[in-house]
Amino acid sequence: MRMLLRGAAALAAVVTVASLTSGAAAHPRAEGAPGTIKSSAAAQIPPGVTAGVAVFDRQTGTFTEQVNDSAQFRSASVVKLLLALDFLWGRGPDYVIPAADRARLEPMLRGSDDDAANHYWSTYGGSAIIKRMLDRPEVGLRDTVAPPAEYAGFWGYTAMSARDTVAVYRYILEKAPAPVRTFVMDNLRRSTRCSATDHFDQHFGIAGSFDRPWAVKQGWSGKFAKGTCGSQATPAATPAESAAAPRAAAVDLTRPALHTTGTVGANDRTIVAVLTLHATGTTYGKAYTDIGRLTRSLNVPGGVRPAGTWFGTWGELVNVRRGPATGDERITRLPAGVEVLVGCQTRGEVVSVPPYTNDWWAYLPQYGGYISNIYISSPDNRLPNVPECGSPRP
Repeated sequence: MRMLLRGAAALAAVVTVASLTSGAAAHPRAEGAPGTIKSSAAAQIPPGVTAGVAVFDRQTGTFTEQVNDSAQFRSASVVKLLLALDFLWGRGPDYVIPAADRARLEPMLRGSDDDAANHYWSTYGGSAIIKRMLDRPEVGLRDTVAPPAEYAGFWGYTAMSARDTVAVYRYILEKAPAPVRTFVMDNLRRSTRCSATDHFDQHFGIAGSFDRPWAVKQGWSGKFAKGTCGSQATPAATPAESAAAPRAAAVDLTRPALHTTGTVGANDRTIVAVLTLHATGTTYGKAYTDIGRLTRSLNVPGGVRPAGTWFGTWGELVNVRRGPATGDERITRLPAGVEVLVGCQTRGEVVSVPPYTNDWWAYLPQYGGYISNIYISSPDNRLPNVPECGSPRP
């Protein structure tokens, strides 16, 4: 069968060619972000993105990145760390967690379950939780603020900064009782790819930029165009905390937010907090890609970046398959237009998207599966500078 090469010009209307082996051009500041802008050794903030960044190396006790680190962002699901800590506070020397609460806390920390957050917010006083955490000097919060009075039920409208997020992780790792530290961090290490509530693919940012070990608590809020995940993925609903249409506020409650926070490296060496806002109407794939590029640009001691080459993709709900054939098991679907890391490529079933055909498939190590090269943003059927997969498959 004759194979047609897919010219970049033919794809220009639907994709941006993005085979990345290095970050985007350096962006000296996050446009429009409040707060003090500090120096950054490496942070590359994509145009149109407002970001607050803090990276803290626990081994040396120093920050390696600080950009707008005191700027307040609506926390989205990152506040679930505070909900969990408030519940666990002072539960006694054995820290036995009732089974019903364990059944809520584990999916809240691993899969960002909103129903669990709603339960703790409504049961334990809502904004009073934030006040209690602010009143605890060992946590060291400086920029965190409870939601506006008119949105008192919206836990995700709690304001937090990148430096406060680092402070929360430092408390968990360095000051919290050992049972609390173990419970929280073990669950963050088991972060699921698919969020429990709205089927967003939450392995962006830290989870997509570094090999394990890592632990993450991600956050997202606002209307993204179709973020999907899982073998039966469907378009994601608007997250519960952003269902309303809020008026203007000191903390931006309208632009889509996407945050990646957690630890990277052996013994949780480095704490990373990247809080971002994106232009209204941004697709989930673009926001996912932008926060990935920013996170990969950071100086993260102890972090190991996975081998491979980054490429843009096109098409909507592209299937990731267990093997290089359309009949193989579907692992998940890609958010439209997201960047992917390609580890190797192999010949497989011929895929046709008229007027193009292609029998090459790309192996995506971070998904453990394959997509047809026809959906990779490259002018050639066989991707440049990408090795052929050996046998057996990786």
